[in-house]
Amino acid sequence: MGESLIQVMPLIFQKIRIGSCLFLLLSAVPMWLATEGIAPQIVQAYTARVDLSLNRLPEENYESILTRAQTVARTAVQRSLDKDILVTDVSVIVSVQNQGTIVPVLEIAVSRQQWRNRPDPQRWATYFRTARSLLFLDMRQNRKNSPTNEAGTANPAVSSQPANPSPQGTQQPENSQQSLPVPVPPPQKR
Repeated sequence: MGESLIQVMPLIFQKIRIGSCLFLLLSAVPMWLATEGIAPQIVQAYTARVDLSLNRLPEENYESILTRAQTVARTAVQRSLDKDILVTDVSVIVSVQNQGTIVPVLEIAVSRQQWRNRPDPQRWATYFRTARSLLFLDMRQNRKNSPTNEAGTANPAVSSQPANPSPQGTQQPENSQQSLPVPVPPPQKR
């Protein structure tokens, strides 16, 4: 009996290996289907990043630059979302070039859902505060508002003599004894 048991043992081990392999295969497939049904794989979504550059046009002021930048950024966001359905977020940075200086003026960072609900570039834009001064637009406007114009004559809108300290945007009359400030009219836009 001992010899017959030794001859039968390899057959038993072989059947056990086949049985365990079948059990593993038959249990793994339903387990995989169950996990995919409960928690499907995440779609590979990504952020589209767009960098745009505008050249400042002659005699263009900062407000018109911002208007152009908003229009270009709005178009770039919409095109990025329309071009690829896997894009979930869009980041657009608009820079302006003036006299060799390139300065970012605004950034729009928005998700597809946010843009679908409210496609307004002003709502999602971040404006860079120092852009105006870095583009040297303050200096040009200060020159236009200086006490002398191009002909070298005094500009009547701005007094050439310093006034007593007063609130910003107002001047004290020189010969007046009242302490009420007189408003200075804003510069005329062309």
